[in-house]
Amino acid sequence: MSRPLPLVLAQARRRAADDLDGLASDVRKRTTGLPAQPLVVYPELHLGGPIGGDGAAEDTPDALAEPLGGPRDRALAELAGDLGIWLAPGSLYERSPDGRVHNTAPVYSPRGQRVAAYRKIFPWRPYETVTPGAEFTVFDLDGIGRVGLSICYDAWFPETTRHLAWMGAELVLNFVQTSGSDRAQECVLARANAIVNQLFVASVNCAAPVGTGRSLLVDPQGTVRTEAPSDSDTTLTDVIDLDEVTNVRRHGTAALNRPWQQFRPDDAPLDLPLYQGRIDPATWTGRTTGASPLGESDEARHTLVEARMP
Repeated sequence: MSRPLPLVLAQARRRAADDLDGLASDVRKRTTGLPAQPLVVYPELHLGGPIGGDGAAEDTPDALAEPLGGPRDRALAELAGDLGIWLAPGSLYERSPDGRVHNTAPVYSPRGQRVAAYRKIFPWRPYETVTPGAEFTVFDLDGIGRVGLSICYDAWFPETTRHLAWMGAELVLNFVQTSGSDRAQECVLARANAIVNQLFVASVNCAAPVGTGRSLLVDPQGTVRTEAPSDSDTTLTDVIDLDEVTNVRRHGTAALNRPWQQFRPDDAPLDLPLYQGRIDPATWTGRTTGASPLGESDEARHTLVEARMP
């Protein structure tokens, strides 16, 4: 069995919040001649982040935020439907019904519908002033597999990718806006998160002048499949097979390590004082209502997990 997924990772220069026509043209250019229904991924705050770089009032998160369900959201859904693609346009500033501003990553299906929206749980403080999200988010690609969402600094917290893997994610998209000298460490984290959770990780950074580039795609063994060598505007393309996740988890990384099969039913639970909780062998391999990290149940793996937004 094979579950191919065409990927288009756009290490792109940032666009203004209202430049939807420019985004549409850019998506068409990057997907021309590629397989049908690719998953197209842009960086953090690609559409609707500050572009002036001078701290202008019109570039603040509060000024740039728009509710989900607004004109921008509808235009992005229409774009995905018109082009027949899965569109992850990067994160943008979202104003919630209670007036708070979040750094939110939406995803749209080839049917022209928003299927997920993830609010960044770990904003980079004190620089980022947005309100943190409170829910991990995954969504299903029809008949292919499950994808988890994270935004930039989330990758520094191993709990994020581990929880997405536990929810059944086989690919984690990490939308990035890194302009500093720590991109080298982020590339290491992308590989580490892929290795310890045995899944694909796509870390997509902004191009210059906002970001330092070096976007990359890592497979479940921790091997870098494709990588941008610099900070220039670049398109990375690949077709990954999500069954590779199933195989690595079943047979082991390097045919040796199977962390998702670590515990046996008669093992005692391991207390985790840090979380005021514990690892219970009975729940280690994933949610019973979601996808198993071992990939036994196609029906469970392909159950759509809707984003729960207030």
